[in-house]
Amino acid sequence: MKHSNISIFIPHVGCPHQCSFCDQRTISGAQHLPDGDEVRAVCEKALAEVSSPEDTEIAFFGGSFTAIPRDYMTELLDAAKDFVGAGKFRGIRCSTRPDCIDFEVLGILARSGVTAIELGAQSMSDRVLGMNERGHSAEDVVNAAAMIKQWGFELGLQMMIGLYGSTREDELLTMHRIAEIRPDTVRIYPTVILRGTRLAELLENGEYVPMSFDEVVDIAASGLVMFEGSGIRVIKCGLHASEFVERDMVGGFYHPAFRELCEGMIYRYNMSFQIEQSAGGDRFVFAVAPSCISKAVGQKKSNIVFFARRGIDIKVIGDESVPKYQCELRR
Repeated sequence: MKHSNISIFIPHVGCPHQCSFCDQRTISGAQHLPDGDEVRAVCEKALAEVSSPEDTEIAFFGGSFTAIPRDYMTELLDAAKDFVGAGKFRGIRCSTRPDCIDFEVLGILARSGVTAIELGAQSMSDRVLGMNERGHSAEDVVNAAAMIKQWGFELGLQMMIGLYGSTREDELLTMHRIAEIRPDTVRIYPTVILRGTRLAELLENGEYVPMSFDEVVDIAASGLVMFEGSGIRVIKCGLHASEFVERDMVGGFYHPAFRELCEGMIYRYNMSFQIEQSAGGDRFVFAVAPSCISKAVGQKKSNIVFFARRGIDIKVIGDESVPKYQCELRR
């Protein structure tokens, strides 16, 4: 199913905690609180321009939506609800914290046309959550997810790779525990260190030594394979491009084509394995899904270059019978 959002950013007004990585105004690119009239204006404009509104949701992102003052939350929801239904948008999506979900707020969201709720899980390691001042536990994620599914909402979970104190083992644990929850969607965010955050302080004083960029790409690539292979849609891999992020970033793992890098790595590993299992040679033809040819070639032909430097000539062709992220040696 195609995923499209009309994004409305709500700055850092609802969060009860200031997490180590968070400068919400930078992440959302917004420092202004939209009111109901502005939401209506955004939706009216989008409804006139979007080609498939029935496949599009109005999305409240930025802060912890269910933690903002109730009257403000309902003002925004009432404005958005007018644009949901036949001939209009498919529904409303919001993001929030696991510890800001209960039956009362779920009832409000259900009556207001909300169709999908995303939880910022970030990590399923209580140690990592504590070190990054999240203020909730992994069990809170499990419990909130269960309530959301019980109410019939689409469930999304968000994870962050490379947080302070996190190891490769922690990341794989997080992926497995998220997969066990069986959300409908996942977002994979590599940690970006922003000026003015606790992470920036920890980086500056040497307490936080981030993973290498290649390791984060490798871990995210593993997540893509795991989630997609489990029937869980990965609707975002990498932080969205933003002049604010590029301006205020002091470290971390931002790249405007992060998902492409991860998908290229998946194909590189698959091709390397099949070459190793082959009878030898220096020229190989691989078939992949036609829509994945550019992924297999790699960003800026990085996979072609990688193998060429090892004396191996690679050609990639399309074949509709080959599943996504897989390749078949045709030689």
